Amino acid sequence: MLRYFTAGETHGKCLTVIIEGVPAGFRISLDEINEQLARRQKGYGRGGRMLIEKDKAEILSGVRGGISLGSPIAMRIENRDWENWSEIMGTEDSNGEKSVEFPRPGHADLSGGMKYDHHDLRNVLERASARETAARVAVGALARQIVEPFGVEFLSRVVSIGDVTDTADTSAPDFYEKAAASPVGFGDDAAAKRAMEYIDNIKANGESCGGVVETTVKGLPAGLGSYVHYDRKLDARLAFAVMSIQAIKGVEIGMGFEAARRPGSEVHDEIAYTDGAFFRLTNNAGGIEGGMTNGEPVTVRAAMKPIPTLYNPLRTVSIKDKTEHNASVERSDACAVPACAVVVEAAAAFEIANAFTEKFGGDCKADIEAAYNAYMERIRNY
Repeated sequence: MLRYFTAGETHGKCLTVIIEGVPAGFRISLDEINEQLARRQKGYGRGGRMLIEKDKAEILSGVRGGISLGSPIAMRIENRDWENWSEIMGTEDSNGEKSVEFPRPGHADLSGGMKYDHHDLRNVLERASARETAARVAVGALARQIVEPFGVEFLSRVVSIGDVTDTADTSAPDFYEKAAASPVGFGDDAAAKRAMEYIDNIKANGESCGGVVETTVKGLPAGLGSYVHYDRKLDARLAFAVMSIQAIKGVEIGMGFEAARRPGSEVHDEIAYTDGAFFRLTNNAGGIEGGMTNGEPVTVRAAMKPIPTLYNPLRTVSIKDKTEHNASVERSDACAVPACAVVVEAAAAFEIANAFTEKFGGDCKADIEAAYNAYMERIRNY
């Protein structure tokens, strides 16, 4: 079973992560991890932080000669902005500057301060910041290298930004290439232009905006996950992982909430059989039925709320003298929806790899390959 822990603050020295359970024998490409980190930093509407940070991971343990050893893998991502914050965020000495007493609506500031008895809310926002997702993207980028050799493919797109929706045909052969090249993750150029105009208007008014993103995973065999226990259902695990991402307020699998508005005949996917294989005529279930993959692409959609830091700040109350003030302003993005798509993809990749290694578990790649091949042969004859 795979699991990981992240540590680090947004203006601290670095982000770190330890991943446990990666089997031995898998080729781990640091270049591929850094490629995913670079994807996370792109997108129209990002703030000044992205001009400072050029995220690159360093593998500290658990890999030798590019091959996983079976021992815990540790990675570090340095914060280049640390040099400007070392006296403020030092672990042994801190000058106490840039303290925060005005909690931002929509952020963890106030509840976190009350929970941990912090009277400088910087102690909360530094860890609650979405900067932590860089570590999660590194984890997902590593985890996907476990399943990609078995033909698994991860694709993501932006469905909408604010009230602007991508109208492109997602079944077009070049759709995901166009979405990857788009500053807003859209496949339709005209819709992308409208989205960028929307972001410009939002930014000019000191506002922020959210949107909806989608990740699709292709090439998965039927049977990952479980119908037997609630905590082994793959859709539940995916929903938990995606919902844990900062600013996510809703998760759908497949048709999602739309399924509640339609009759059963328009929701459930009819089953067919040809050329020795079962398949569904549609994919409204999003590739998961009864908590298990059914062989169709797994589709996860997430709703991201607007970023809570506003340059035209909302009203709040000082935690010190309880007087009314405007909320604190931290350097932030007007829109981070395209980056969110990358983070959701990474979260999905980790959960898919976790379910995959759970199903075909072994201490090394050779054991997993043997179990996978035996299983695929068995279900082909079902």
